[in-house]
Amino acid sequence: MIFFWLFLTFLKIGAVSFGGGYGMISLIREEVLSHGWLTEEQLLRFIAVSESTPGPIAVNMATFIGSSQAGSAGALVATFGVILPSFLVILLIAAFLKKGMKYAGVRAALNGIRPVITGLVLGTAGILFLSTIANVQTIHDSVLLDWKAGIVFAILVVSSTAYSKFRRKPFSPIPLLLLSGIMGILLYL
Repeated sequence: MIFFWLFLTFLKIGAVSFGGGYGMISLIREEVLSHGWLTEEQLLRFIAVSESTPGPIAVNMATFIGSSQAGSAGALVATFGVILPSFLVILLIAAFLKKGMKYAGVRAALNGIRPVITGLVLGTAGILFLSTIANVQTIHDSVLLDWKAGIVFAILVVSSTAYSKFRRKPFSPIPLLLLSGIMGILLYL
């Protein structure tokens, strides 16, 4: 029965999430926590691991969550569920994109989706910031700052901003992940 729920849950996530993996994190969080598959802390760890491993974050999340619930078969079922809607949509887009983009309504609809994607990503970033740095899980929790996480966050923001300003190109996420891992070892061991 778990395979059915993994497939259905990640199929739903894949079908209604726009904007790539980062836009899916809020829905993944909601679904996974409501099913009781992971705790908030476990989910945050899965997000960190999913970002640091190769491949799309949504596929990595589905694979990790499916694996945690039902082993390798669960990983395959959840991954298939999350990629199936995108696969079908891409097939449709590839078939009709050239014809459809000449219509103002199609262009307007795509432009209308962009602010929603931005809002989903910013909302997810806010939730992750509050739970990681401020240790706030619910609206009733009091703020208890994790100064170590705050230091890591501040150093990463300053480093990437300074690099981007002086080099005039964005800072690669790979050195940021390595730097944060090193700082985590230094601060949390």
